[in-house]
Amino acid sequence: QVQLAEYGGGLVQTGDSLKVSCSFSGANFDDYTIGWFRQAPGNNRQFVAGISDGGSLTIYGGSVEGRFIISRDNAQNTVNLQMNNLKPEDTAVYYCAASKSWRWVKYQSKYEAWGQGTQVSVSS
Repeated sequence: QVQLAEYGGGLVQTGDSLKVSCSFSGANFDDYTIGWFRQAPGNNRQFVAGISDGGSLTIYGGSVEGRFIISRDNAQNTVNLQMNNLKPEDTAVYYCAASKSWRWVKYQSKYEAWGQGTQVSVSS
């Protein structure tokens, strides 16, 4: 059974950088696409970034393109999300999720496991 745990969230100021990470266990990490999603209060959960099982493919949501970088360490079963030039609108709970399908990386319903989330708050 796949288990995911996010860590590294916190409170930062506008323009700061922050890295959140996701640890994976319970299955072969190399078989899974990992996605990051976020949900702000009163909003639907939205796609942030995704990385393919081998790490060769990445994709980003439009609002974070050019500011966030997703990466993975298959030896450590970890996926990182480096967030740069943070803005107040980036404030949300950030979730990582695991899927065996890169094709549907942006679709929440295609993910089989989710972490509990980590809070990222950006003050103006």
